[in-house]
Amino acid sequence: MERTERVGLGTIAAQWGRIGLLGFGGPPAHILLLRRLCVEQRGWLEPDEFEDGIAATNLLPGPASTQLAVLTAWRLRGTPGALVGGFCFIAPGLVLILALSALFLAGHPPLWVLGAAAGAGAAVPAVAAQAATSLIPGSFTRAGRERRARVRWAGYALAGAVAAILTGPWLVLVLVTAGLAEIAARARSRARTRDGDGDGDGTGGRRAPLPPAAVLPVLPVAGGLAGLGAVAWVAFKVGALSYGGGFVIIPLMQDDAVHRYHWMTDGQFLNAVALGQVTPGPVVHTVAAVGYAAAGVGGGLLAAAVAFAPSFLFVLLGARHFDRLRADRRVQDFLTGAGPAVIGAIAGSAVPLAAALGRGWQWGVLAGALLWLVAARRGVVLTLLAAGGAGVLAVLAGLPPA
Repeated sequence: MERTERVGLGTIAAQWGRIGLLGFGGPPAHILLLRRLCVEQRGWLEPDEFEDGIAATNLLPGPASTQLAVLTAWRLRGTPGALVGGFCFIAPGLVLILALSALFLAGHPPLWVLGAAAGAGAAVPAVAAQAATSLIPGSFTRAGRERRARVRWAGYALAGAVAAILTGPWLVLVLVTAGLAEIAARARSRARTRDGDGDGDGTGGRRAPLPPAAVLPVLPVAGGLAGLGAVAWVAFKVGALSYGGGFVIIPLMQDDAVHRYHWMTDGQFLNAVALGQVTPGPVVHTVAAVGYAAAGVGGGLLAAAVAFAPSFLFVLLGARHFDRLRADRRVQDFLTGAGPAVIGAIAGSAVPLAAALGRGWQWGVLAGALLWLVAARRGVVLTLLAAGGAGVLAVLAGLPPA
């Protein structure tokens, strides 16, 4: 597309910062705001160009809406635009979540704060369940109508759920294995049905590039770090391995923050996840709350910087190749297999999150949140705010906080 105007960095900073400030509701809200700005209001991008950007960023690990914000700014002003736009998109939510972390994770917060945190935290497993169910239709359709493909889809989803509940930091290996298994299964299927005009998999005999995830399975096995090094390591895994949205990385983050490094209790981790949901910007901001619990404001800033760095690198180094990546059949097959495993992992993450609830009244809040989110299909932010309000009322009535 030929640019008819040169978009100034000041304009990018102001507009992407505005979206970062108003982007309550997660990726759907971010995509809507970016589309309204870039396509409908300013005409900076063609509709199909924007849709291609959505598809390309969904191929990558990491927070897809952040990568879309970086990519759209890159299309307007190259690397300077990507850096300015991405930073301004992330900054408002980061500042807010650090401020809220100081309040909610303080050593002796007021009683109403404890109640709000316990109430909002009780709704987090419902948010995970809603996130998983919202992804099922598209992923199941992508698997195709063949019976074997649908059986594999169910198997990958079940494996992801079990891994999220039981394996902690090894979850990513299950996601990668599901993707590679689907590549092999579809290659065999094409080999059986080929008509002799090609090699049967549509690649013309070329070796497909390695799927983005396949280079990363060694990441969860490293250990022995402490202090800021451990914060950086956890944040890097969050930024590099969060396929299909921030919730898929919750089990890994919980295992590190609560059980391995003991930066937080289970209840505080639920609070951090809730804060990541109610603040504007990407859900990956949760890692800033974890970093704050580990090492104060400096730890929160370090965690955010490390977690978002892969998103910038993926776009800056790969944006010119996104069209070829999307067209590669093996990459698409990998995502067809990894997708249901991600959905299962997101659903499975609700189990350890629910197990962290410490008071009976929290289960009532969780039941209400499930009905509101999954059955009534209402918004996440309103649900968490209502759950927080219920927690305040509970503790004011004399019920103990978590």
